[in-house]
Amino acid sequence: MCGLGLGALIVGSLVSCAVDTTPYPQPTPAPVPGVVAQPPDDSVLPPPIQRARSRWTPVRWSELPGWGQDSLYEVWNAWVRGCERPAPGQAGLCSEVRQLSIATGQEQQAWVMRRFLPYRVTEPDGAAPQGLLTGYYEPIMNASRVPTEQHRTPLYGPPPGLRPDQPWFSRQDIDTHPAAQAALRGRAIAWLADPIDALILQIQGSGRLNLVEADGRLRQVRVAFAAHNGHPYQSVGRWLLDQRAIREASWDAIKAWAAQNPRRLNEMLWSNPRTVFFREEALSDFDARFGPRGAQGVPLTPGRSIAVDPQSIPYGTPVWLATQGATLNQQRLVMAQDTGGAIVGAVRADLFTGWGSWSDEAYTVAAALKQPLQMWALLPRELAR
Repeated sequence: MCGLGLGALIVGSLVSCAVDTTPYPQPTPAPVPGVVAQPPDDSVLPPPIQRARSRWTPVRWSELPGWGQDSLYEVWNAWVRGCERPAPGQAGLCSEVRQLSIATGQEQQAWVMRRFLPYRVTEPDGAAPQGLLTGYYEPIMNASRVPTEQHRTPLYGPPPGLRPDQPWFSRQDIDTHPAAQAALRGRAIAWLADPIDALILQIQGSGRLNLVEADGRLRQVRVAFAAHNGHPYQSVGRWLLDQRAIREASWDAIKAWAAQNPRRLNEMLWSNPRTVFFREEALSDFDARFGPRGAQGVPLTPGRSIAVDPQSIPYGTPVWLATQGATLNQQRLVMAQDTGGAIVGAVRADLFTGWGSWSDEAYTVAAALKQPLQMWALLPRELAR
């Protein structure tokens, strides 16, 4: 069976696909309730909505910068996947979302404007300072199933007795304390050659491993976030900056410093007491076309899935994102489908950029992305108070 390309959303190519040039009728999408040429009258807007860490203030569609210029079909796959676990009050719209998968961009836009109302996301007090957009990706790294002369850094599954409400051993304890090492004995999923690569995997929360099995076979697997040790996350880049050891907190700079200061490597790593534990997942050819599952429980879509603070924006919420900076200049519709330890606050998002190695675009964009952000959450009109 020949695969279908989804533009920038799926990494892959079409190989040896026979093309049938016989004309055939194009499918016509079934009529979808709410698809109209004009949105409803928004001359009178509902009151703002107060959430735990944000305030949502309703606005008119004309106030969204760049609205009408986005290729909405690019986000529709992420929206359909999000309907596997829809946001509160949005399950009833998912049948329409699925029907609109083959609709035109104009039909999709008309439906969104008919069914939803945009809300500007601000701080709880209504202040609207510039937020922050960063990026993350799914690293692809080489690994071994067993420790070798080169591969000495383990990735662990969760130890027994780990409780989400109680701190476990710190990163330093895991490397030095006999009780911690005994609890983790036999729980290594794989071994990496570079401890900084292991740290990167833990910060990103998931990754793909090109794994050499004990019998010499090669295969790719996914390691996904399973738990952490309950300690607060501390940035090793911040630790190095505070010591004036580096001038910029990039992974290239961190790796260069580590290569020049091997005796202080553990000191740097231990400055971040948090350790992440993983679970291994099989990676079929189909699963490899999508990102890992985010906190919403659905696969992430490159460029269209964001991590948010769920106390500001619930998982599954469509979000209009506007950002201008050296790395991206975009106004587009994305889906709130994940979170992260550093993603806290009202106007804060982490854009999932895809998967790849150090030289791939997914890494370079994620590594460079740190720029101002504005967000508007889209709420079904029937939920607007």
